[in-house]
Amino acid sequence: MTQIYGHRGAKGEAPENTLNSFKRCLEQGVRRCELDLHLSRDGELMVIHDPTLKRTTGRRGKVSAYDATDLTNYDARQGGPGWVQPCPIPRLAELFEKCPFEHWQLEVKSASRDRAARSVLAIQELANHYGVIDKVTVTSSSREVLRALTQLTPQLARGLVAEYAWLDPLKVAQSYGCNLLALNWTLCTPERLFKAQKQGLHVSVWTVNEPALMRRLADFGVDSLITDFPSLAVSTLKA
Repeated sequence: MTQIYGHRGAKGEAPENTLNSFKRCLEQGVRRCELDLHLSRDGELMVIHDPTLKRTTGRRGKVSAYDATDLTNYDARQGGPGWVQPCPIPRLAELFEKCPFEHWQLEVKSASRDRAARSVLAIQELANHYGVIDKVTVTSSSREVLRALTQLTPQLARGLVAEYAWLDPLKVAQSYGCNLLALNWTLCTPERLFKAQKQGLHVSVWTVNEPALMRRLADFGVDSLITDFPSLAVSTLKA
């Protein structure tokens, strides 16, 4: 049975990576989510996709240039589906507190060695604090992040995000001891899927928004798909 992950919560149904988006995902009965993390200036894990504030808040500057308290006052509903009330940038801690997901894919974007180390250690500390360490997989396309996960936080499950075919994603995933492969849907051939699953990888395919593609990937036997429209995925896969 193919599982469903809400992409940045329910990106197509509510402003991405906001509490409203994750609540929307849960309301559809989807209890798995994918989200993106950046560190604030004072070292807190903030849930936002871009390294800069412009696209979702209209403000200038990098996430890393602001303290967490400032960031949680910025309205992040710009560029998404219409939403009446403001949607602040959340801390990861707030989502762990308020959203009972059974599994989280936490993507850490490319980072310097120092930021990669600080990010994975902060995730481990927070996941331990909220008792969700066994419900978290930290994913990344960055070798720096995967290396930090392997060396500093071996108890955290890890996954490779693969967007392009120029590297063999299965070899890279194996070399970093990953147990999940987040695969761009264009790379998901039955042959690659079979090899990955034989290697013991959970294959999670993104971003899957068309019913026909959802059905095709489910027929292939993908372990999970990541979608902007959890409600559509639920009705499509049930049918």
